[in-house]
Amino acid sequence: MIKAVFLDRDGTIIEEKPGVYLSDPEKVRLYKSTLPALRLLKQNGFKLFLVSNQSGIGRGYFTEKEVNRVHARLKQLLRPVRLEEIVFCPHAPEDNCSCRKPHPQMGNYLIQKYHITPSASYMIGDKKADVEFGHALGCKSILVTTANGKKHLQKYPQLQPEKVANNLLNAARFIVKDSGENV
Repeated sequence: MIKAVFLDRDGTIIEEKPGVYLSDPEKVRLYKSTLPALRLLKQNGFKLFLVSNQSGIGRGYFTEKEVNRVHARLKQLLRPVRLEEIVFCPHAPEDNCSCRKPHPQMGNYLIQKYHITPSASYMIGDKKADVEFGHALGCKSILVTTANGKKHLQKYPQLQPEKVANNLLNAARFIVKDSGENV
């Protein structure tokens, strides 16, 4: 059994400024809870994956090369924790692609490639699309309230994540406890 945690990027593991599309690697800022959370998950046997919608590419705000530079900086900041893989959708919402969250295409690709057990896995994000993405994969979904989470809970009362956490570390603690691992 291979268990994983799928992570949204902006507003979940790194700070997000509303209306700002991140293209400058020097502006990547981890939340204080990010490294302790990811360490805890790794110590408890979870593979970590970043799954992100990057519509700024499709909207012409920045290039895929710039996104890759942001991700290279993110990987540096996360050391010694390592993400197994980073996948992202480069399309604008109006493109109606099949890879944009909440569609499960990016997650299904990772599940197949790494032989992940969805029922033993989790998705953490701060938006409705993240919760729905996790459920579409057959994972438990956790909504963090670090960025858009509070607004999305109010705006979408039908949204039903398995857990609402105030930061990534509390989400990780829930996962470890829920999965029967040691905290």
